[in-house]
Amino acid sequence: MYRLIALVLLAGCVAKSPAPIAGFRDPSTQIYSNAVLDNARLDGRWVQVAEFAAADAPACKPGGAEINQTASGLQIRARLCLNGVPTPFNGALRATGPGRFAAPSGEPWWVIWADVGYRTLVIGTPSGRFGFILNRDGPLPSDRLRAAREVLEWNGYALARLR
Repeated sequence: MYRLIALVLLAGCVAKSPAPIAGFRDPSTQIYSNAVLDNARLDGRWVQVAEFAAADAPACKPGGAEINQTASGLQIRARLCLNGVPTPFNGALRATGPGRFAAPSGEPWWVIWADVGYRTLVIGTPSGRFGFILNRDGPLPSDRLRAAREVLEWNGYALARLR
């Protein structure tokens, strides 16, 4: 009997504990990029409608991005609010795989969702250090916001930190 109790206690010591959340995403959750993304359809002006931020992050006016298709590939010029900090980006947005880009931030950007009309994009990072939602056409309708939130949650993001 005592051996059984000792074995149960020992098993509890070696059981896998949940991974701590790094940034705004649980790193133990698989993240997926959009496998059928048409990079040419990213061309144009985007408005930031949401970001992930810590509870104590300062307020930050949402930014935006201009993505242009050039002869050498996609170029981005942006000012995005990331964790309450206005952050500029300017340079190549080089495709590294389906829905995956090497961005001027030095951290990979993954398009984890685009609606069928390419009006809304959800961008995440495998590290979970940041994530944001971009939209083209004015306010984000509730159906697309709901879809974006579901995709973020599926990819391990902590929705409580989305603002």
